Amino acid sequence: MKLIIGNKNYSSWSLRAWLLLATFELEFEEVLESLRQEGLQERLSQYSPTARVPVLVDGEITVWDSLAIGEYVSEKYLAGKGWPADIAARAEARAVCAEMHSGFTGLRSELPMNCRALRRVEPSASALADIARIDAIWSRCMTLYKGPWLFGEFSIADCFYAPVVLRFQTYDISLSEAASRYQSFVLEDEVLGRWVEAGKAETEIVPEDEAGVDR
Repeated sequence: MKLIIGNKNYSSWSLRAWLLLATFELEFEEVLESLRQEGLQERLSQYSPTARVPVLVDGEITVWDSLAIGEYVSEKYLAGKGWPADIAARAEARAVCAEMHSGFTGLRSELPMNCRALRRVEPSASALADIARIDAIWSRCMTLYKGPWLFGEFSIADCFYAPVVLRFQTYDISLSEAASRYQSFVLEDEVLGRWVEAGKAETEIVPEDEAGVDR
């Protein structure tokens, strides 16, 4: 398998696919493409029709969406273990992934992922509503499924919210006790730590993803 990703410091969608493959110790080749605007469309178009990352290439199969990658990998390589075993938990895990996949636009536009920064921002009402909803998701899951991951065991849902964990750290977002407990646990994950360290080691700056002021 080959996984095409963007800059580790900035590419939250790339992290979601990478974290699934790396946590389950699947063998894959990592191909990193810069997210700088110069020639971006042309460079990424060679991998997928959407010219976006991540893209998974597995033999003759190409999957170019992060959620679709998760589904494909879980089905083909993990015997379904990318999702919770319980049908109700599995349905909820898919639902909260879908929320992230299609929503939270205020959060994503105002608090871009930036692993190497410690910043302050003034979130809009839209972003604050997104933060409150994510806090509620994490708190419910930690209460209902008892942790340490959102649905007890590691799942695609954790891949989808790992970039948010990093965003909340970067911008020093206050969370409830239960949500903070989840954030702290994820920040200590060794696999995620490898991604973060690689992101911090990058030197390229993508101005569009530099938000806030230093703190």
